[in-house]
This record gives sequence, structure tokens and C-alpha cells, in this order.
Amino acid sequence: MSWTSIAAIYLLFWVITAFVVMPFGLRTSEELGVEMVRGQAESAPANFRPLRVILVTTLVSAVAFGLFYANYVNGWIGPDDVNIFGKPPGA
Repeated sequence: MSWTSIAAIYLLFWVITAFVVMPFGLRTSEELGVEMVRGQAESAPANFRPLRVILVTTLVSAVAFGLFYANYVNGWIGPDDVNIFGKPPGA
């Protein structure tokens, strides 16, 4: 696998993981008892910490990509292992 493929696949893992990690730990102004800023939506998070999201996303995506790459190299799970419909007719 070329380094560009590795970078592209890791980036996909990172973006997907970021969307999974982002909502954890967020609280609204009402939940924290903080005064809302004029024009702020009631559902807007009051304690968003982007550096925390970046760090957790990087760690989780690195582990997930590591497992993906180890599977790619060692061939633990292949297309035949995830075929839930059985063999196609006539095969």
C-alpha cells in the first residue's frame, strides 16, 4: 500500500472518528447554569473544547487505523468472511 493511500485512509478514519467523538461531554448553557449570550441557540454547547476533541480523535483513529492496517497486512478478515448472503447463484 502506498503512503498516499495510507494517508487518505487514515484521514477518512480521523474524520469519521471526529464526528463520533465530538458530542461526548458537551453540555448546554442551561445544564451548566451559565448565562446565554444574546442570539445563542438553546442547544448550543457551552463547554466545547476543540483541543480535547482533536487529541481524542487522533488517538482513537490511530488505534482503529492500526487495526485496519494489521488486517490488511495479515488478511485476518477478507471479503469471503463478511459475505452474509452466501454464494451467488451459479457460482
